Amino acid sequence: MNALSDEGFDLERAANEIANAMFTGQKSVELDGVTYPIEILKSSRLKAVNIGEYQCIEQNPRKASQWAQKAREGHKIMWVFKGRRYVARVMDGQFLLLSKKKDVQE
Repeated sequence: MNALSDEGFDLERAANEIANAMFTGQKSVELDGVTYPIEILKSSRLKAVNIGEYQCIEQNPRKASQWAQKAREGHKIMWVFKGRRYVARVMDGQFLLLSKKKDVQE
């Protein structure tokens, strides 16, 4: 089953695997037999992975936010977006769903 199929898509598992790959220096991540490249965004030089309608981006440590401060302190933080909405965060391997489950499945 493809990681993006409507039935059985496990956002938590996918986000944790992507974050692990991002923060261990891998160039790509494999989810359910599909390889997704870890890209470097030209504008910010941040690591990102696009998987269907989701985008996973590492926290920008150069921002003036509490999350950027945590990243500067060495925490590994990645955000999951669906469109322009934050739907989840992975920090130091801990997944947190920020959006209602129905928002994630829309």
